[in-house]
Amino acid sequence: MKKALFLLVLLPLWLSGQYNLIPLPQKITPGEGNFIWKPKLSYHCTEQFVQKPCQLWLWGLTKNDKNGKPSKADIVVTALPKTKNYHPEYYRLAVNPKQIQIKAYTDTGVSRAITTLMQLMPADYVINRPVGFPIPCVNIEDQPKFEYRGLHLDECRHFFGLDFILKYIDAMAMHKYNVFHWHLTEDQGWRIEIKKYPKLTEVGAWRDGSQIGRYAEQRFDSSSYGGYYTQEQIKFVVGYARLRYITVIPEIEMPGHSLAALAAYPQYSCTGGPFKVAKGWGVFDDVYCAGNDSTLSFLKDVLSEVLTLFPSKYIHIGGDECPKSRWKSCEKCQKRIKENGLKDEHELQSWFIQHMEKWLNQQGRQIIGWDEILEGGLAPNATVMSWRGAEGGKIAAGMGHKAIMTPGKPCYFDHYQSKDSTEPIAIGGYNPLENVYAYSPIPEGIDSNYAHFIIGAQGNVWTEYMENPRHVEYMVWPRAAALSEVLWSGPGGNYSNFLQRLPADMERLKVIRVKHATHFTKKP
Repeated sequence: MKKALFLLVLLPLWLSGQYNLIPLPQKITPGEGNFIWKPKLSYHCTEQFVQKPCQLWLWGLTKNDKNGKPSKADIVVTALPKTKNYHPEYYRLAVNPKQIQIKAYTDTGVSRAITTLMQLMPADYVINRPVGFPIPCVNIEDQPKFEYRGLHLDECRHFFGLDFILKYIDAMAMHKYNVFHWHLTEDQGWRIEIKKYPKLTEVGAWRDGSQIGRYAEQRFDSSSYGGYYTQEQIKFVVGYARLRYITVIPEIEMPGHSLAALAAYPQYSCTGGPFKVAKGWGVFDDVYCAGNDSTLSFLKDVLSEVLTLFPSKYIHIGGDECPKSRWKSCEKCQKRIKENGLKDEHELQSWFIQHMEKWLNQQGRQIIGWDEILEGGLAPNATVMSWRGAEGGKIAAGMGHKAIMTPGKPCYFDHYQSKDSTEPIAIGGYNPLENVYAYSPIPEGIDSNYAHFIIGAQGNVWTEYMENPRHVEYMVWPRAAALSEVLWSGPGGNYSNFLQRLPADMERLKVIRVKHATHFTKKP
């Protein structure tokens, strides 16, 4: 009896290792035999899913666009009844020797099923299109644990270009991430074309040098550095991500981290400048003037163009690390404080954020801000991104606000992942793979009545010390694979079992030429 119970406990772990799936599905039931992948496959697809992005994926997978009879088709995609309350990403995948069956409630669910199916196939399928290979028979029932599963990228400290962004999104899709948080404006560079204000990219996208080496050394080169995305490129990225069921959320920083914009348009500062795009990393005193009505008009003009490019429900407005020194000595800012009965500059920042939120709400959008937006009073409909530990998320959830968890430990992938002396320079901190896998987005001590306001988590990639795409990939993977499993499968997984499945997952990344760290292959 004890032996039988022991086997029942071990069986799910053995099965998950056998199938090498990341993130691990919620329920896996083994079948007998294999489905043999033939040179030409037919498929049948329910009318609901025809001409949907998932249909394009299926066409690309099989290289066959004929809709045959369900009983004779090799792959059958059918819709689950709308009368039942399925999760939008819920799917069932059944592989038997004669047929592959996918059932889902939405085309997003079909997409997630196809992603799982591709993980059951040889890693090089997309490139070499082999035939005659076996797919193990299995029944999978699956849906995500968390609504928000995000991966971030800072393109302001260093700029990586369109080809890299598309590959970054491909790797995210392979791991069922559903949000790409694109950090596009900063002190060190403005990366998005705004047609009404061309100097934002003519001036703000370029700096006359960059900080090199460790921060404490304060060394700089004198090479011109920069770049930006045109609005057409932005639209292409958003559409590319949409085909992979990933939402792109832009971050347009305000009121701090705005030196690049002020270098282009100094009239929206407290002092009038002149300014230069920042060469070094850190936090700078010159920020948008919160007392100047023209500053608010400028930002609304910018956001108006941003909204035409990004259909996302959320717009990230930053709100973090905003020094108040300029506001304290600015007549316009002090007048704003007095006229609105504000207590201090912290409440002025809250007034600023709430003003911008109200305008964005009127446009049918909602804001996300870093947890500093809690200071001085939280905007009524804001979602908080908690980065300074878990406390900001707990406070926001306790107030009935949605919160996204992204604490530095373990969600900052710019931290060191190994204590090896050969590791490239990083911003600091130690955040190994096992810590990421052990993470739970639901903070300890949170009132159970408010835990549902924690809608997910995100891996953050700040690029002060990542000068090229290969370095970014090295820092992100496989830590992002571990976080993907936490967010899709739920926390509390078996790390040893995850490591068994990880080499196959990294092989899939290699096929699309993604570099990754190899610390997980070394014995502790």
